[in-house]
Amino acid sequence: MLAYHIRLGLKSLRRNPVLTALMIGAIAIGIAVCLTALNVFTLVSSNPLAHRNDVVYAVQMDNWDPKEPWWDDHPELAPFELTYRDAKAVLASDIPDRTVIMRKTAMIMAPPDGVTAETAKPFVSVVRMTPPDFFPMFDVPFKYGGPWDDKAEAAADAVIVLSKENNEKFFGGEDSVGRMVKLDDREYRVVGVLDDYYPVPKFFDVNNGALDDPEDGYVPFERGQMFELQSAGNTNCWKPESLNSFRDFLNSECVWIQAWVELRTPAKVAEFKAFLDGYVTEQKKFGRFERPLKTKLSKVSEWLEMNEVVEDDNRVLLGIACMFLAVCLLNTVGLLLAKFSGAAAVVSLHRALGASRAMIFRQHIVEVALIGVTGGVIGIGLGWLLLLALRQLYNSYEAVTHLDWSVGLIALALSLVAGVLAGLYPTWRICRLQPAPYLKTQ
Repeated sequence: MLAYHIRLGLKSLRRNPVLTALMIGAIAIGIAVCLTALNVFTLVSSNPLAHRNDVVYAVQMDNWDPKEPWWDDHPELAPFELTYRDAKAVLASDIPDRTVIMRKTAMIMAPPDGVTAETAKPFVSVVRMTPPDFFPMFDVPFKYGGPWDDKAEAAADAVIVLSKENNEKFFGGEDSVGRMVKLDDREYRVVGVLDDYYPVPKFFDVNNGALDDPEDGYVPFERGQMFELQSAGNTNCWKPESLNSFRDFLNSECVWIQAWVELRTPAKVAEFKAFLDGYVTEQKKFGRFERPLKTKLSKVSEWLEMNEVVEDDNRVLLGIACMFLAVCLLNTVGLLLAKFSGAAAVVSLHRALGASRAMIFRQHIVEVALIGVTGGVIGIGLGWLLLLALRQLYNSYEAVTHLDWSVGLIALALSLVAGVLAGLYPTWRICRLQPAPYLKTQ
Protein backbone atom coordinates (compact mmCIF):
# COMPACT_ATOMS: atom_id res chain seq x y z
CA MET A 1 0.00 0.00 0.00
CA LEU A 2 2.87 2.39 0.81
CA ALA A 3 4.42 1.79 -2.61
CA TYR A 4 1.05 2.53 -4.20
CA HIS A 5 0.76 5.83 -2.30
CA ILE A 6 4.32 6.77 -3.25
CA ARG A 7 3.61 6.06 -6.92
CA LEU A 8 0.46 8.20 -6.84
CA GLY A 9 2.31 10.94 -4.96
CA LEU A 10 5.06 11.10 -7.57
CA LYS A 11 2.49 11.32 -10.37
CA SER A 12 0.71 14.14 -8.52
CA LEU A 13 3.94 16.06 -8.06
CA ARG A 14 4.80 15.73 -11.75
CA ARG A 15 1.41 17.20 -12.74
CA ASN A 16 2.35 20.56 -11.15
CA PRO A 17 6.11 20.92 -11.67
CA VAL A 18 6.24 24.65 -10.87
CA LEU A 19 4.36 24.34 -7.57
CA THR A 20 6.37 21.22 -6.70
CA ALA A 21 9.67 23.04 -7.36
CA LEU A 22 8.58 26.02 -5.25
CA MET A 23 7.59 23.82 -2.30
CA ILE A 24 10.77 21.72 -2.46
CA GLY A 25 12.84 24.89 -2.82
CA ALA A 26 11.23 26.55 0.19
CA ILE A 27 11.93 23.55 2.41
CA ALA A 28 15.45 23.12 0.97
CA ILE A 29 16.44 26.72 1.69
CA GLY A 30 14.99 26.56 5.21
CA ILE A 31 16.79 23.28 5.94
CA ALA A 32 20.10 24.60 4.51
CA VAL A 33 20.06 27.67 6.76
CA CYS A 34 18.96 25.65 9.78
CA LEU A 35 21.57 22.94 9.13
CA THR A 36 24.38 25.50 8.90
CA ALA A 37 23.43 27.18 12.18
CA LEU A 38 22.82 23.84 13.92
CA ASN A 39 26.14 22.45 12.65
CA VAL A 40 28.12 25.37 14.04
CA PHE A 41 26.18 25.36 17.32
CA THR A 42 26.61 21.59 17.79
CA LEU A 43 30.36 21.65 17.17
CA VAL A 44 30.99 24.69 19.35
CA SER A 45 28.90 23.35 22.24
CA SER A 46 30.36 19.83 22.23
CA ASN A 47 32.84 18.42 24.74
CA PRO A 48 35.64 16.67 22.82
CA LEU A 49 36.89 15.03 26.03
CA ALA A 50 33.51 13.97 27.44
CA HIS A 51 34.76 10.40 28.02
CA ARG A 52 37.45 11.74 30.41
CA ASN A 53 35.45 14.59 31.87
CA ASP A 54 35.67 13.25 35.44
CA VAL A 55 39.46 12.91 35.59
CA VAL A 56 40.89 15.94 33.72
CA TYR A 57 40.85 19.36 35.42
CA ALA A 58 41.90 22.90 34.55
CA VAL A 59 43.85 24.68 37.31
CA GLN A 60 43.19 28.26 38.44
CA MET A 61 44.71 30.53 41.10
CA ASP A 62 43.75 34.14 41.75
CA ASN A 63 46.92 36.25 41.81
CA TRP A 64 45.19 39.27 40.22
CA ASP A 65 44.96 42.93 41.24
CA PRO A 66 43.67 43.15 44.85
CA LYS A 67 41.67 46.27 43.91
CA GLU A 68 39.85 44.96 40.86
CA PRO A 69 38.63 41.52 39.75
CA TRP A 70 40.17 39.80 36.78
CA TRP A 71 36.83 39.77 34.89
CA ASP A 72 34.42 42.59 35.67
CA ASP A 73 31.37 40.63 34.46
CA HIS A 74 32.31 37.65 36.64
CA PRO A 75 34.20 38.90 39.70
CA GLU A 76 33.94 35.46 41.29
CA LEU A 77 36.33 33.96 38.72
CA ALA A 78 40.11 33.67 38.87
CA PRO A 79 42.34 34.15 35.80
CA PHE A 80 42.18 31.32 33.29
CA GLU A 81 45.96 31.12 33.07
CA LEU A 82 48.84 31.00 35.55
CA THR A 83 52.12 32.79 36.02
CA TYR A 84 55.24 30.87 35.06
CA ARG A 85 56.35 30.29 38.66
CA ASP A 86 52.88 29.09 39.72
CA ALA A 87 52.69 26.77 36.73
CA LYS A 88 56.07 25.31 37.66
CA ALA A 89 54.81 24.73 41.20
CA VAL A 90 51.85 22.79 39.80
CA LEU A 91 54.21 20.77 37.61
CA ALA A 92 56.43 19.94 40.59
CA SER A 93 53.58 18.35 42.56
CA ASP A 94 53.59 14.54 42.59
CA ILE A 95 49.87 14.29 43.45
CA PRO A 96 48.38 14.33 39.91
CA ASP A 97 48.60 11.24 37.76
CA ARG A 98 49.58 13.52 34.88
CA THR A 99 50.36 17.24 34.73
CA VAL A 100 50.49 19.56 31.74
CA ILE A 101 51.61 23.18 31.64
CA MET A 102 51.78 24.69 28.19
CA ARG A 103 51.89 27.73 25.97
CA LYS A 104 52.15 28.70 22.31
CA THR A 105 55.01 30.28 20.40
CA ALA A 106 55.58 31.30 16.79
CA MET A 107 58.53 29.86 14.88
CA ILE A 108 59.66 29.63 11.27
CA MET A 109 59.16 26.00 10.24
CA ALA A 110 61.15 24.76 7.27
CA PRO A 111 61.71 21.37 5.64
CA PRO A 112 65.02 19.54 6.02
CA ASP A 113 67.82 20.19 3.55
CA GLY A 114 67.15 18.51 0.24
CA VAL A 115 63.36 18.81 0.31
CA THR A 116 62.42 21.28 -2.40
CA ALA A 117 58.76 20.50 -3.06
CA GLU A 118 56.55 23.50 -3.82
CA THR A 119 54.41 22.68 -0.79
CA ALA A 120 57.43 22.51 1.53
CA LYS A 121 58.29 26.21 1.69
CA PRO A 122 59.22 27.75 5.07
CA PHE A 123 56.31 29.41 6.88
CA VAL A 124 55.45 31.00 10.22
CA SER A 125 54.12 28.14 12.32
CA VAL A 126 52.33 28.05 15.66
CA VAL A 127 54.03 25.57 17.98
CA ARG A 128 52.74 24.32 21.32
CA MET A 129 55.33 23.91 24.06
CA THR A 130 54.24 21.21 26.50
CA PRO A 131 55.43 18.26 28.57
CA PRO A 132 54.82 14.82 27.00
CA ASP A 133 51.82 14.17 29.30
CA PHE A 134 49.81 16.39 26.95
CA PHE A 135 49.29 13.57 24.47
CA PRO A 136 47.93 10.78 26.71
CA MET A 137 45.98 13.21 28.92
CA PHE A 138 44.03 14.60 25.98
CA ASP A 139 43.85 11.37 23.96
CA VAL A 140 45.82 12.80 21.05
CA PRO A 141 46.03 10.16 18.26
CA PHE A 142 49.33 9.29 16.58
CA LYS A 143 49.83 8.06 13.04
CA TYR A 144 53.56 7.42 13.44
CA GLY A 145 55.80 7.29 16.49
CA GLY A 146 54.76 8.90 19.75
CA PRO A 147 55.64 11.66 22.24
CA TRP A 148 59.09 12.29 23.64
CA ASP A 149 59.91 10.91 27.10
CA ASP A 150 60.46 12.66 30.44
CA LYS A 151 64.22 12.52 29.98
CA ALA A 152 63.99 14.45 26.71
CA GLU A 153 61.69 16.95 28.42
CA ALA A 154 64.09 17.53 31.30
CA ALA A 155 66.98 18.02 28.87
CA ALA A 156 64.88 20.25 26.57
CA ASP A 157 65.92 18.10 23.62
CA ALA A 158 65.38 19.30 20.06
CA VAL A 159 62.49 16.93 19.31
CA ILE A 160 59.13 17.60 17.71
CA VAL A 161 55.76 15.96 17.14
CA LEU A 162 54.47 17.07 13.74
CA SER A 163 50.88 17.63 12.75
CA LYS A 164 49.52 15.34 10.03
CA GLU A 165 49.21 18.28 7.62
CA ASN A 166 52.84 19.32 7.95
CA ASN A 167 54.04 15.75 7.68
CA GLU A 168 52.20 15.50 4.37
CA LYS A 169 53.59 18.87 3.31
CA PHE A 170 57.23 18.04 4.11
CA PHE A 171 57.40 14.26 3.72
CA GLY A 172 54.47 13.35 1.50
CA GLY A 173 52.64 11.63 4.36
CA GLU A 174 55.35 9.00 4.87
CA ASP A 175 56.66 7.84 8.24
CA SER A 176 59.03 10.70 9.08
CA VAL A 177 60.07 9.52 12.55
CA GLY A 178 63.82 10.08 12.90
CA ARG A 179 63.98 12.71 10.16
CA MET A 180 64.67 16.39 10.73
CA VAL A 181 62.76 19.64 10.33
CA LYS A 182 63.93 23.16 11.06
CA LEU A 183 62.45 25.61 13.53
CA ASP A 184 64.11 29.04 13.50
CA ASP A 185 67.12 27.51 11.71
CA ARG A 186 67.58 24.87 14.42
CA GLU A 187 67.11 21.22 13.53
CA TYR A 188 64.50 19.17 15.40
CA ARG A 189 64.20 15.40 15.22
CA VAL A 190 60.71 14.11 14.50
CA VAL A 191 59.63 11.62 17.18
CA GLY A 192 55.96 11.39 16.25
CA VAL A 193 53.32 12.40 13.73
CA LEU A 194 49.73 13.06 14.74
CA ASP A 195 46.76 11.47 13.05
CA ASP A 196 43.61 13.53 12.42
CA TYR A 197 43.20 15.76 15.47
CA TYR A 198 40.68 18.61 15.33
CA PRO A 199 39.11 19.10 18.77
CA VAL A 200 36.23 21.57 18.48
CA PRO A 201 36.20 23.58 20.60
CA LYS A 202 39.92 23.47 21.41
CA PHE A 203 39.04 22.94 25.06
CA PHE A 204 42.57 22.94 26.47
CA ASP A 205 43.25 26.50 25.29
CA VAL A 206 39.90 28.26 24.73
CA ASN A 207 41.21 31.63 25.94
CA ASN A 208 43.63 31.70 22.99
CA GLY A 209 40.92 30.80 20.47
CA ALA A 210 38.30 28.12 21.06
CA LEU A 211 37.81 27.63 17.33
CA ASP A 212 41.46 27.81 16.27
CA ASP A 213 43.00 24.89 14.43
CA PRO A 214 45.51 22.68 16.31
CA GLU A 215 49.15 23.72 16.27
CA ASP A 216 51.62 22.86 13.51
CA GLY A 217 53.95 21.06 15.91
CA TYR A 218 54.66 20.27 19.56
CA VAL A 219 58.03 20.59 21.33
CA PRO A 220 59.24 20.22 24.95
CA PHE A 221 58.02 22.95 27.29
CA GLU A 222 61.48 23.53 28.75
CA ARG A 223 62.90 24.38 25.36
CA GLY A 224 60.99 27.65 25.36
CA GLN A 225 62.88 28.90 28.40
CA MET A 226 66.23 27.62 27.11
CA PHE A 227 65.98 29.76 23.96
CA GLU A 228 63.80 32.53 25.45
CA LEU A 229 60.98 31.98 22.96
CA GLN A 230 58.25 34.57 23.26
CA SER A 231 54.62 33.68 23.87
CA ALA A 232 52.22 33.68 20.90
CA GLY A 233 49.14 33.37 23.09
CA ASN A 234 47.26 35.53 25.59
CA THR A 235 49.45 37.34 28.11
CA ASN A 236 47.73 39.42 30.80
CA CYS A 237 49.48 41.59 33.38
CA TRP A 238 47.92 43.76 36.06
CA LYS A 239 50.80 45.64 37.72
CA PRO A 240 53.71 47.73 36.40
CA GLU A 241 56.91 45.70 36.51
CA SER A 242 60.38 46.19 35.09
CA LEU A 243 60.62 43.49 32.45
CA ASN A 244 64.10 44.12 31.09
CA SER A 245 64.83 40.49 30.31
CA PHE A 246 63.10 37.22 29.59
CA ARG A 247 63.97 36.09 33.11
CA ASP A 248 62.17 39.15 34.50
CA PHE A 249 59.11 38.13 32.50
CA LEU A 250 59.23 34.58 33.88
CA ASN A 251 59.32 35.97 37.42
CA SER A 252 56.53 38.50 36.84
CA GLU A 253 52.89 38.37 37.90
CA CYS A 254 51.76 38.11 34.26
CA VAL A 255 49.49 35.13 33.55
CA TRP A 256 50.14 33.26 30.29
CA ILE A 257 50.55 29.53 31.03
CA GLN A 258 47.70 27.00 30.77
CA ALA A 259 47.74 24.27 33.43
CA TRP A 260 45.84 20.96 33.49
CA VAL A 261 46.04 17.93 35.75
CA GLU A 262 44.72 14.40 35.63
CA LEU A 263 43.27 13.21 38.95
CA ARG A 264 41.72 9.76 38.74
CA THR A 265 40.07 9.54 42.17
CA PRO A 266 38.01 11.93 44.33
CA ALA A 267 40.65 11.55 47.05
CA LYS A 268 43.32 12.90 44.71
CA VAL A 269 41.07 15.79 43.71
CA ALA A 270 40.68 16.76 47.37
CA GLU A 271 44.39 16.27 48.06
CA PHE A 272 45.48 18.41 45.13
CA LYS A 273 42.94 21.13 45.98
CA ALA A 274 44.44 21.22 49.49
CA PHE A 275 47.91 21.45 47.93
CA LEU A 276 46.86 24.47 45.85
CA ASP A 277 45.32 26.18 48.89
CA GLY A 278 48.47 25.52 50.89
CA TYR A 279 50.69 26.82 48.10
CA VAL A 280 48.73 30.08 47.79
CA THR A 281 48.68 30.54 51.58
CA GLU A 282 52.46 30.12 51.64
CA GLN A 283 52.94 32.59 48.79
CA LYS A 284 50.87 35.18 50.64
CA LYS A 285 53.70 35.37 53.18
CA PHE A 286 55.90 36.77 50.39
CA GLY A 287 53.42 39.49 49.47
CA ARG A 288 51.79 37.64 46.57
CA PHE A 289 48.13 36.60 46.09
CA GLU A 290 46.71 39.66 47.84
CA ARG A 291 43.13 38.75 46.93
CA PRO A 292 41.06 36.36 49.08
CA LEU A 293 42.06 32.72 48.71
CA LYS A 294 40.60 31.40 45.48
CA THR A 295 41.81 28.22 43.79
CA LYS A 296 39.72 26.08 41.50
CA LEU A 297 39.79 22.75 39.68
CA SER A 298 37.33 22.62 36.78
CA LYS A 299 36.23 19.64 34.73
CA VAL A 300 36.30 20.09 30.97
CA SER A 301 32.52 20.63 30.79
CA GLU A 302 32.69 23.22 33.58
CA TRP A 303 35.67 24.87 31.90
CA LEU A 304 33.82 25.28 28.60
CA GLU A 305 30.79 26.74 30.35
CA MET A 306 32.91 29.07 32.48
CA ASN A 307 34.71 30.38 29.40
CA GLU A 308 31.36 30.97 27.66
CA VAL A 309 32.50 29.07 24.59
CA VAL A 310 28.87 28.91 23.45
CA GLU A 311 28.15 32.61 23.21
CA ASP A 312 24.67 34.15 23.20
CA ASP A 313 25.23 35.10 19.55
CA ASN A 314 25.34 31.40 18.63
CA ARG A 315 22.04 30.73 20.38
CA VAL A 316 20.44 33.75 18.74
CA LEU A 317 21.71 32.64 15.33
CA LEU A 318 20.23 29.17 15.84
CA GLY A 319 16.91 30.71 16.91
CA ILE A 320 16.81 32.95 13.83
CA ALA A 321 17.57 29.95 11.60
CA CYS A 322 14.68 28.00 13.12
CA MET A 323 12.37 30.99 12.64
CA PHE A 324 13.46 31.21 9.01
CA LEU A 325 12.60 27.53 8.58
CA ALA A 326 9.16 28.23 10.10
CA VAL A 327 8.60 31.02 7.55
CA CYS A 328 9.55 28.63 4.75
CA LEU A 329 7.06 26.10 6.10
CA LEU A 330 4.28 28.70 6.16
CA ASN A 331 5.00 29.42 2.51
CA THR A 332 4.85 25.70 1.82
CA VAL A 333 1.47 25.47 3.56
CA GLY A 334 0.10 28.15 1.24
CA LEU A 335 1.46 26.38 -1.83
CA LEU A 336 0.03 23.05 -0.67
CA LEU A 337 -3.39 24.63 -0.16
CA ALA A 338 -3.26 25.94 -3.71
CA LYS A 339 -2.12 22.57 -5.09
CA PHE A 340 -4.66 20.47 -3.18
CA SER A 341 -7.49 22.87 -4.01
CA GLY A 342 -6.66 22.48 -7.67
CA ALA A 343 -6.94 18.70 -7.28
CA ALA A 344 -10.36 18.84 -5.59
CA ALA A 345 -12.12 17.29 -8.58
CA VAL A 346 -9.73 14.32 -8.67
CA VAL A 347 -10.14 13.76 -4.93
CA SER A 348 -13.93 13.94 -5.28
CA LEU A 349 -13.80 11.29 -8.01
CA HIS A 350 -11.72 9.02 -5.77
CA ARG A 351 -14.24 9.48 -2.96
CA ALA A 352 -17.11 8.61 -5.33
CA LEU A 353 -15.31 5.43 -6.35
CA GLY A 354 -15.07 4.30 -2.73
CA ALA A 355 -11.88 5.81 -1.33
CA SER A 356 -12.23 6.57 2.38
CA ARG A 357 -11.15 9.77 4.05
CA ALA A 358 -8.38 7.83 5.82
CA MET A 359 -7.03 6.64 2.47
CA ILE A 360 -7.16 10.19 1.06
CA PHE A 361 -5.37 11.42 4.17
CA ARG A 362 -2.61 8.80 3.88
CA GLN A 363 -2.19 9.55 0.17
CA HIS A 364 -1.65 13.26 0.71
CA ILE A 365 0.55 12.81 3.79
CA VAL A 366 2.82 10.52 1.74
CA GLU A 367 2.91 13.19 -0.96
CA VAL A 368 3.96 15.96 1.45
CA ALA A 369 6.47 13.59 3.05
CA LEU A 370 8.05 13.12 -0.40
CA ILE A 371 8.25 16.89 -0.73
CA GLY A 372 9.87 17.16 2.70
CA VAL A 373 12.45 14.43 2.12
CA THR A 374 13.37 15.76 -1.33
CA GLY A 375 13.69 19.27 0.09
CA GLY A 376 15.78 17.89 2.94
CA VAL A 377 18.24 16.09 0.64
CA ILE A 378 18.65 19.22 -1.49
CA GLY A 379 18.87 21.35 1.68
CA ILE A 380 21.71 19.20 3.04
CA GLY A 381 23.57 19.72 -0.23
CA LEU A 382 22.95 23.47 -0.08
CA GLY A 383 24.00 23.53 3.57
CA TRP A 384 27.24 21.74 2.71
CA LEU A 385 27.95 24.31 -0.02
CA LEU A 386 27.19 27.09 2.45
CA LEU A 387 29.67 25.61 4.93
CA LEU A 388 32.27 25.43 2.15
CA ALA A 389 31.67 29.11 1.43
CA LEU A 390 32.06 29.95 5.12
CA ARG A 391 35.29 27.93 5.20
CA GLN A 392 36.69 30.05 2.38
CA LEU A 393 35.55 33.24 4.08
CA TYR A 394 36.78 32.36 7.58
CA ASN A 395 39.91 30.25 7.20
CA SER A 396 40.72 30.51 10.93
CA TYR A 397 37.46 28.67 11.74
CA GLU A 398 37.91 25.79 9.31
CA ALA A 399 37.23 23.12 11.94
CA VAL A 400 33.78 24.56 12.67
CA THR A 401 32.74 24.53 9.01
CA HIS A 402 33.17 20.77 8.57
CA LEU A 403 29.78 19.11 8.15
CA ASP A 404 28.90 16.94 11.11
CA TRP A 405 26.98 14.10 9.46
CA SER A 406 24.98 13.45 12.61
CA VAL A 407 23.65 16.99 12.13
CA GLY A 408 22.94 16.08 8.49
CA LEU A 409 20.82 13.14 9.60
CA ILE A 410 18.99 15.38 12.06
CA ALA A 411 18.36 17.85 9.23
CA LEU A 412 16.97 15.06 7.04
CA ALA A 413 14.62 13.92 9.82
CA LEU A 414 13.68 17.55 10.44
CA SER A 415 12.80 18.01 6.77
CA LEU A 416 10.52 14.97 6.89
CA VAL A 417 8.78 16.25 10.02
CA ALA A 418 8.61 19.76 8.55
CA GLY A 419 7.01 18.47 5.36
CA VAL A 420 4.41 16.47 7.25
CA LEU A 421 3.62 19.38 9.57
CA ALA A 422 3.28 21.73 6.61
CA GLY A 423 0.89 19.27 4.98
CA LEU A 424 -1.36 18.55 7.94
CA TYR A 425 -3.72 21.50 7.50
CA PRO A 426 -3.99 21.32 3.68
CA THR A 427 -4.52 17.54 3.95
CA TRP A 428 -7.22 17.99 6.60
CA ARG A 429 -8.92 20.55 4.35
CA ILE A 430 -8.95 18.23 1.33
CA CYS A 431 -10.25 15.33 3.46
CA ARG A 432 -13.17 17.48 4.65
CA LEU A 433 -14.11 18.24 1.07
CA GLN A 434 -17.68 17.42 -0.01
CA PRO A 435 -17.35 15.66 -3.39
CA ALA A 436 -20.89 16.34 -4.74
CA PRO A 437 -20.36 19.94 -6.00
CA TYR A 438 -17.23 18.95 -7.90
CA LEU A 439 -18.78 15.81 -9.42
CA LYS A 440 -21.65 17.88 -10.88
CA THR A 441 -19.16 19.91 -12.90
CA GLN A 442 -17.49 16.88 -14.45
